[in-house]
Amino acid sequence: MDDLLASLARTTPVAISPTLLIVIVAAAAVLSIPQPIWKWFGLFTTLVHELGHAVGAILTGRFVHGMKIRMNHSGEAVSSGRGKLGSSISGSLGYPAPAIVGAIQLWCVTQGYTAMALFVGGIVLVLTLLVIRNLFGFLVVAVSAAASAALWVWATPEQQSYVLLVIAIALLVGSVRGLATVIGVHTRRRDQLSTSDAYLLFKRTGIPSVAWLLLFSALIGASVVWAVTTVLETY
Repeated sequence: MDDLLASLARTTPVAISPTLLIVIVAAAAVLSIPQPIWKWFGLFTTLVHELGHAVGAILTGRFVHGMKIRMNHSGEAVSSGRGKLGSSISGSLGYPAPAIVGAIQLWCVTQGYTAMALFVGGIVLVLTLLVIRNLFGFLVVAVSAAASAALWVWATPEQQSYVLLVIAIALLVGSVRGLATVIGVHTRRRDQLSTSDAYLLFKRTGIPSVAWLLLFSALIGASVVWAVTTVLETY
């Protein structure tokens, strides 16, 4: 236990030159922009999206019954509880979750908490295996957990930092992609409204979908600004 606590202690943040930072950003762009690769990395973004719903539910006293992740990047997190507030908070945290997680992860790396971020993320992924209710979703979480464990066991602290930075930036980009997609559903593909969290929140609360889209945009925008500010101040 003492060794574990020591390994999670704050360390000197990894040094990153401007050239290496450009490489890291480029690697994140490769993960989150080209469609053939996004087809697969986007599944991890969907996982974080659904975890956002689940964490929001838990924090407001709701019970999480299960989660599903599908190959078309859709998913669901089912929870129950009394009152509309918890349901609204849970429902509103899906799209912003990848940006929030990405920004926090980026901050952790730049402040010397890479090991803590990797450890906590790995524990969350292992616990998620207990609530996944479809085989494909289980495979997505299992692969993510295995990758996290491999980083913990075999990668050097510097390599861990580089990988977490790439994933953090890719999650931020993925969250912006998700926001653009849901806005597109409301403006151009209204036959798909039933897939939109903003529309489901409108049906649940009576608050217009546009208000929820603005909330998603504000949370994602704030996360991106925080992440960019952190990078500029650090490097």
